[in-house]
Amino acid sequence: MCYPSSKFIGVKSPLPYRFRKIGVQHLKHGVNFAHGGTGVFKTLVLDPNMTTQIDFFQNLIKNDSVFTPKDLHFSVALVTVSGNDYATYVATNGSVQGWQPFITSVVNQLTVNLKRIYDLGVNKIVVIALEPLGCLPRSTAEFSFQKCNGTANALVGFHNLLLQQAVAKLNNETNSSSFLILDLYTSFTSVFKNKGDLGSIKFENPLRPCCVGVSSGYYCGSLDANGAKKYTICQNPESTFFWDDSHPTQQGWRAVYSTLRSTLEELYTN
Repeated sequence: MCYPSSKFIGVKSPLPYRFRKIGVQHLKHGVNFAHGGTGVFKTLVLDPNMTTQIDFFQNLIKNDSVFTPKDLHFSVALVTVSGNDYATYVATNGSVQGWQPFITSVVNQLTVNLKRIYDLGVNKIVVIALEPLGCLPRSTAEFSFQKCNGTANALVGFHNLLLQQAVAKLNNETNSSSFLILDLYTSFTSVFKNKGDLGSIKFENPLRPCCVGVSSGYYCGSLDANGAKKYTICQNPESTFFWDDSHPTQQGWRAVYSTLRSTLEELYTN
């Protein structure tokens, strides 16, 4: 369940890259190269990482001639990093001492990727600042969904600081304002603090998800050997910010993007 930024700013959702040959008429609305669970580097998911996704984009430009230089100049690239690199680091027993060097390597490679997209001709590139990963239900469950994990959020803060510095440097080096950060961290925390409170939107406990496993050994969508559901779903998903242990609901994303309106408007004014 999601509330895409494309819908929020009034444009059509881009066509998934895998459907490019059967949806040629929709290519004018852009292409979505994302794969769930992937990251800047290789993750536990075997789908293409960000470098390969940009390779696909480059092929559309240089080999398939899908987009003209003018198309690219007046386009916006949205680059999303949601923390899968860091989930992989934890899952592969990364050390506490190695956190900061690893985060630095992720942001350094992300910076290379942003510059590469710019060099391909895209004049406006929006990159996502990490949301407070320590506030995802998978982190707050141990606190009965009453508070965030401060250690995890401190690491996210380091990532976002490095990203902010990298984007400022890119804009300086290119003598432009082509690179823009969409600050999900501040947006998420603002919604949590105000419990939504955007007219009809109100989340009683933003940290508590709608869909949860019946016990610690299960998660949203779990089934037992007989196919019986081992999860429960709340009565009104629109009253919750999170759907499962990681993903906001439709209303959750709506609340987030409502706080980002002024940033998104910069896409039209610059």
